[in-house]
Amino acid sequence: MAEKNLDFDLIVDRRNTKCLKYDFAVERGMPKDVLPLWVADMDFRTSSYIQEALIRQTEHGIFGYSEGKEEYFEAVKGWILKRHGWEVKSSWLVKTPGIVFALAMAVQAFTAYGDAVLIQSPVYYPFSEVIADNGRKIVSNTLVYGEDNRYHIDFQDFEEKIVQNKIRLFFLCNPHNPVGRVWTKEELIRLGDICLKHGVIVVSDEIHSDFAFVGKHNVFAALKKEYEDITITCTSPSKTFNIAGAQISNIFVPNAVLRKALKAQIDAAGYSQLNVFGLVACEAAYRYGEEWYQAMKKYVGDNIRFTKEYVTDNIPKVSMVEHEGTYLVWLNFRELGLDSEELEKLIIDKAGLWLDSGKIFGDSGIGFQRINVACPRSILAEALERIKNAVESL
Repeated sequence: MAEKNLDFDLIVDRRNTKCLKYDFAVERGMPKDVLPLWVADMDFRTSSYIQEALIRQTEHGIFGYSEGKEEYFEAVKGWILKRHGWEVKSSWLVKTPGIVFALAMAVQAFTAYGDAVLIQSPVYYPFSEVIADNGRKIVSNTLVYGEDNRYHIDFQDFEEKIVQNKIRLFFLCNPHNPVGRVWTKEELIRLGDICLKHGVIVVSDEIHSDFAFVGKHNVFAALKKEYEDITITCTSPSKTFNIAGAQISNIFVPNAVLRKALKAQIDAAGYSQLNVFGLVACEAAYRYGEEWYQAMKKYVGDNIRFTKEYVTDNIPKVSMVEHEGTYLVWLNFRELGLDSEELEKLIIDKAGLWLDSGKIFGDSGIGFQRINVACPRSILAEALERIKNAVESL
């Protein structure tokens, strides 16, 4: 059996497939014909091995309660070990329908109502949502946008925020969405040592770990044995293999006390077995998806370079933040001098695009837009040309 889904230039019509990205523009306040490059899923067909595994499961015709056996764990373990050099144990694994669900469970398990939780904005907006929705206080160690056109951590502020707000829980985004940083080993160790010093539990969202284009992804918990004891590591095949709708995440919690508390909170939420299609898709992805993954990653890497060159050559008052990881590119529109509402009108009304507005990632994201470049190059080229024409119309 050979991989069949390697044509990433192929435009697959996703409309009328219950697709959040394409079918819900009007419901979400957008023009009907807007071109969407917002939510973080790809416009590529997943590996044919995953498709075929799901077809076989469907043909069986019974979709009862299901659970992953040892083969499932071995596939997950093998992928993480091969890609990132971290050897996980089956006893550490807690399976959830998604990482955002796991974040919410961690907030409930490790903090009390009114407690503060630390993030590093501008950051993936569900971080803030699950904190606020659970009656906790959001505290940001806001990232510093440097003259080198990339973001950096203010470590002094990080420690001060922990002390001042009696922080017990920190959400780490590694690699960082949306600013595209692949945190270095040295940066993560500085963060980790501060967290150890002050007894802070780290929830490390590593969903984009397979998309390091510059540098190397470092599993936070693997950097020091002591970090394993304070870390909940969140992984998933959903971004890597474009199977977010299968709702499958693998959360690793080496510390038995933390794991028991997290499991108890999941039980209290009334959640138990995952859906069978998520289990099947994940195992097939990690067991047979290597060829598809490598080809897809190369294509996306070329799209990132294409975006950088296009913006630099054609849209002088817009810049692309130096990009190291994820397939979500961070564009800086601040030189245009527009306020948030004016920038939204430029992108939506003049360019006819649906991107993710920087302001939803926190106040520090105002003036930026996040664009998803995991799509056929022809679609990306059209989107960038629309931005160019919209900017020139000002």
